[in-house]
Amino acid sequence: MRIGIIIGRIGGVDGVALETEKWIDVLKKLGHEVFIMSGEFESWNMDDEHDYLFPELSFFAVEAEWEQRKAFHEPDKDPGPLLEHVENASNIIFEAMQQWVAQKKIDVILSENASALPCHLSMGVAIKKLIKTTGLPIVTHDHDFHWERGKRYVSTHKEINQYVDDNFPLLLPNVKHAVINTFGVETFKKRFDIEATLVPNVMDFNRIYGVPTAENQFFLRDIGVTKDEIALLQVTRIVRRKGIETAISLIDKLDDKKLKLVITGNNNDDENKEYYNELIDQIHNLNLSSQIIFAADKVLDHKDLSDIYAHGRACTYFSTYEGFGNAFVECVLAKKPIFVNNYKPVYMQDIGNKGFETVMTEDGILTNKKVQQMSDIIYNPKRCLEIGEYNFNLGKKYFSFDVLEEKLNSLFTF
Repeated sequence: MRIGIIIGRIGGVDGVALETEKWIDVLKKLGHEVFIMSGEFESWNMDDEHDYLFPELSFFAVEAEWEQRKAFHEPDKDPGPLLEHVENASNIIFEAMQQWVAQKKIDVILSENASALPCHLSMGVAIKKLIKTTGLPIVTHDHDFHWERGKRYVSTHKEINQYVDDNFPLLLPNVKHAVINTFGVETFKKRFDIEATLVPNVMDFNRIYGVPTAENQFFLRDIGVTKDEIALLQVTRIVRRKGIETAISLIDKLDDKKLKLVITGNNNDDENKEYYNELIDQIHNLNLSSQIIFAADKVLDHKDLSDIYAHGRACTYFSTYEGFGNAFVECVLAKKPIFVNNYKPVYMQDIGNKGFETVMTEDGILTNKKVQQMSDIIYNPKRCLEIGEYNFNLGKKYFSFDVLEEKLNSLFTF
């Protein structure tokens, strides 16, 4: 089939973009031809035949940002002009989508979170108009939903909230919903009496990953970790739910100047750098400035994260909330021990119950016992290798491309 993917951005390091790339690889392996319509192609070698840049789909497009501000952050007294704007903007996007579908002879649409989370109102509404008008079958890859985000997508206007409920997620007869966790399956059944398909996030366990090479041997040195020092890796973006403050506290409690925490992600998604500045204050107050390394600039020079994992000792992943937790499976793929928080609503229900060997905290609380367990692993390289190998084999069983292939083969049968 000719599959048309609609997504806000692709090629970046956020979970939706990364997982979409994996779906593309597997869909192509299954013999489908894939076309992409996106607002941004980050670090992506664009193919004019298959890739269509439509800037209005970007989350950072002026109109998209204005919609978010007026809907959820700084609402006007009258919601009417906003609703009218979204209708008009969605019509423009819908017409572009319709032309793209006709030109590329698209057989089925894949909506990547755009029909689940209202982070781009007019894009989600445009997709709904596209499906209602064309009757095309659609798979919506629903990573997370507005009701899971606290007050982020709650407006002071009941009309806006109703509009969000009416359009997100996309509830039409010819929709197949793919969700990334058991909580999503349960939610669809409970809220809408719809059977959603669970498709876990995956990694390619057949690729060489996180292995020391001649090319990456100096990576840690280049960011400030010397040969006799130990690096713990926080391979995430800098956003509050990642629980990075717990990883910094761990460095403080371990009290070893030769231990360094490498934070690989940027703070682009941290509004006003509020959380980042709190971390800076924490580092300053604990006198850890020589042991915490913000490495986003260096990471940008690398094609993937494999080089970063290659020389780290273990990974910190004290998230409080995740739709799935790509970074967890990535650590498993790289054969690194993981110190993890029992993040909601996914960890124990979809990952932790598989038998992975980790040190797990509750609510990000570092008890003396947990810190000692982490220390016992960090300072025992042989134990690190054993844990890495054990977790890798479990990961291959539950979160590999083979699992994804089986799921997509079923989803894209119409």
